[in-house]
Amino acid sequence: MEKPNLEKMWETYIRLGLPPVTYRLLFDTIRSKLYPMLHSLRAEHTIKWYCFLLKNSRREGDPNLYFRIKLEPKDEIKDREQVISILYDCCEKEMTVLSKNVEDVTTIEGIDKPLLKNEEIEEAWRILGEQFEWIMDMLNIYKDEVVVPIGNIAQFMHFFLDMLGLGGKSVLYAGGPIYQF
Repeated sequence: MEKPNLEKMWETYIRLGLPPVTYRLLFDTIRSKLYPMLHSLRAEHTIKWYCFLLKNSRREGDPNLYFRIKLEPKDEIKDREQVISILYDCCEKEMTVLSKNVEDVTTIEGIDKPLLKNEEIEEAWRILGEQFEWIMDMLNIYKDEVVVPIGNIAQFMHFFLDMLGLGGKSVLYAGGPIYQF
């Protein structure tokens, strides 16, 4: 995954519905809508980078939850109509906007930019994109007809966090042992 050009980062939405939403709906939406679209667009080299988060709508008074998808299209795709033309029907195309017009994309909440090499937030965005790609790949190892059990996902996340001593029974201590048994 490439580092995104923050000037060319767009966002669109896929509606999930009114809260609360179930894990099954989240996982099924990732597997049936996000994965096919994002995987295909990357395979065709139509987009260079993407990420997605579970978010509220930016539309005032809209109580629905959405997957907010951020993406950078290839260089030839320059305007809103061209971006909309590559999106699948599941996307809320009227909500598709250039990200920098609705938020500061030069920061990521919770990421201390001065600690990054060259203070390059684009590299942090790239790593986040790889994280989302991993999540989609992890969900797609299951058979299509299987309801993905939340316990299985929790176990994958346990291993993910445990690599750094952040999951399960592991406890971090300043100046002390990483694991407590």
